[in-house]
Amino acid sequence: MKDDHQDFLQERTERIAVYSCDTSLLNSADNFLHESLRTQYSYNFDWIGLPIIQYPQEMIALQEIIWKTQPDLIIETGIARGGSLMLSASMLALLDLCEAIKNKECINPSLPKRWVLGIDVDIREHNRIRIEDHPLSNRIKMIEGSSIAEDVVDQVHAFARNYQRILVCLDSMHTHDHVLAELNAYAPLVSLNNYCVVFDTIIEDISPGSFPDRPWDKGNNPKTAVWEFLKTHNEFMVDKDIEHKLLITVAPDGYLKRVRHTS
Repeated sequence: MKDDHQDFLQERTERIAVYSCDTSLLNSADNFLHESLRTQYSYNFDWIGLPIIQYPQEMIALQEIIWKTQPDLIIETGIARGGSLMLSASMLALLDLCEAIKNKECINPSLPKRWVLGIDVDIREHNRIRIEDHPLSNRIKMIEGSSIAEDVVDQVHAFARNYQRILVCLDSMHTHDHVLAELNAYAPLVSLNNYCVVFDTIIEDISPGSFPDRPWDKGNNPKTAVWEFLKTHNEFMVDKDIEHKLLITVAPDGYLKRVRHTS
């Protein structure tokens, strides 16, 4: 029987390309996204035992990116309840395992090759305990402090010097100035052909005043920070293919792929 793998992938590419022009499909996805945001749908899921405040589509996208780019370090701003750290840690553990199998090597789980570095201004004690009690915590390092504080940025850069393939995920304070500062601090660490994923850019597309108890809003959010950042950083481009494939995402214009070294 013919190997139709490449034909399957080509059909997928062609199908996804059509989505961006399918008004009915886009409207349905948009309606679901906005209604589900209203009802806090993204708070309903766990990743290997810890709450992960993400949409399932975003989890799949991260899995695909991690498998494709094979990072040896994932930097995350925003820890919350730890599920996102565990998603990254579990994928890196799988990469270590698959690499060991391929090279016919013994693997020592207590000596991971790949790491997750999480930063949060307030790592609540009960969340820290649950993260540190998890079997995958041995490949997670956490830093408590503002992700844009000079000493924290210095710690992250010092840690990152030991790694070659780096993925960054930004999901902490969602104001324009904070995210722009995070982009300037951490996007330069992203390796070629890897990603800086900026979450909650959807805030720009929601009605003004939707977050009355938060300092961000339409005109002051991660997407406006991304737009500002890209004006002076042509080494990154928005990977719209991911957005078109997912249809439902809180990170429109937020999947930034590094396509060249700094000019």
